[in-house]
Amino acid sequence: MDGVTSSAGQHRALPVPDGLEGQRVDQALSRLFGLSRSTAADLADAGDVLLDGRVRGKGDRVSGGAWLEVELPPPPRAQPADPEPVAGLTVVHDDDDILVVDKPVGVAAHPSPGWEGPTVVGGLAAAGYRIATSGAAERQGVVHRLDVGTTGLMVVAKSERAYTALKAAFKQRTVDKGYAALVQGHPDPSRGTIDAPIDRHPRHDWKFAVVQGGRPSVTHYEVVEAFPAASLVDIRLETGRTHQIRVHFAALRHPCVGDLTYGADPTLAARLGVPRQWLHAARLGTPHPADGHWMEFTSPFPPDLAGALDILRAEA
Repeated sequence: MDGVTSSAGQHRALPVPDGLEGQRVDQALSRLFGLSRSTAADLADAGDVLLDGRVRGKGDRVSGGAWLEVELPPPPRAQPADPEPVAGLTVVHDDDDILVVDKPVGVAAHPSPGWEGPTVVGGLAAAGYRIATSGAAERQGVVHRLDVGTTGLMVVAKSERAYTALKAAFKQRTVDKGYAALVQGHPDPSRGTIDAPIDRHPRHDWKFAVVQGGRPSVTHYEVVEAFPAASLVDIRLETGRTHQIRVHFAALRHPCVGDLTYGADPTLAARLGVPRQWLHAARLGTPHPADGHWMEFTSPFPPDLAGALDILRAEA
């Protein structure tokens, strides 16, 4: 059985990662499908959750490798974000045309079907910021995204001219997108370029993979600090595919620490206290959309990622 979504968008099935071993059904549902705990509990109470083909209640425990299935109601069309404050969302630059924000973990860039958590768009609206109205209603002003589990810098358009100029800059690859990743093992060579096309995984449509005939995807990297079990890598993206860094390093058999979706070792992640992929958008450089002058921003590692490095350095 593969992870699938039916044509009605109602049936979902995913294998339980080893990192969720022993968790309650409602907890696992919440983590795997991006649902609120209350929604996950309601689905289990209604008998809409199967574990390896058997109906399970919200308090039952899951095992790694078991297939978790759920019948979801048809997803509503994503709506513009409600203006709800987002804890930890920091505005690092604000002018007439753009905002640069430092996004915390657990926050999506904009609303999407099935996501009930906080968003950058909603947090900015709650804080009183005006952003561009170009683009789809639910993602106005958003010209690029970070995964929910990835922290760091994003630029958001405030003016219509900024939206147009930034979209063009990303398409023309004149924006510098710098990331830091802690990956398992030691990439060889320690400095290089990963040039491998990415597309939807051929069997598991909730994730991506290196696929022949996929979209061109280029990642430049350099190991900046090595530990016995992992390497801290500085990364510059030439392209910006969904999950690009995570997919490329998983393909090299060096997944980001904590990235259970792409094969990371859950025991290493637990030892280092990393509950998500160790990936941070640490640097962002862009020509200003109004006059073209170069602007560059940096973001320090958040406490969970910095803490993992402290542990590795102490052990070394």
